[in-house]
Amino acid sequence: MMIKSLETTEKQFVLSSNYIGNLGYIYHGQPFVVPITYFYNKEQNNIICYSGNGHKINALRKNNAMALSVSNIDSVNDWKSVLVLGFYKEHSASTAKSLLHEFSLGVKDLILKKEFRDLDFINQFSSKIYDDDMPVIFTIEIDEIIGRKRKF
Repeated sequence: MMIKSLETTEKQFVLSSNYIGNLGYIYHGQPFVVPITYFYNKEQNNIICYSGNGHKINALRKNNAMALSVSNIDSVNDWKSVLVLGFYKEHSASTAKSLLHEFSLGVKDLILKKEFRDLDFINQFSSKIYDDDMPVIFTIEIDEIIGRKRKF
């Protein structure tokens, strides 16, 4: 039983077949990890996310280094895990609208394939945006993807 590195296609599969990961960032010298809904854009090799204004966005505007962890775990001896290292890039106007549309369609498609649920609205699968504020649309611009697996 050994832990092995994932091939590029395996890393891309883990990212593209999931839509919830754990986002890591630094704020005032402290590490934070929070769950986030995301969509992996294989063609652009980046990850599309959105959030309301708050702690996470304030932190990422100050220090744009970030990480995203995504795992497929069947058992203690059968798992794949990916760690994306990259940086925060905020988008606005028509670019943000286009990215949010791509995010919404991509995540809805994954939910339909994995959970057999057909959803109509973004708030059915991602945290709600309060006070009718426009969400902050951002991408994780990927520097490196590290992947490991264990299969007994």
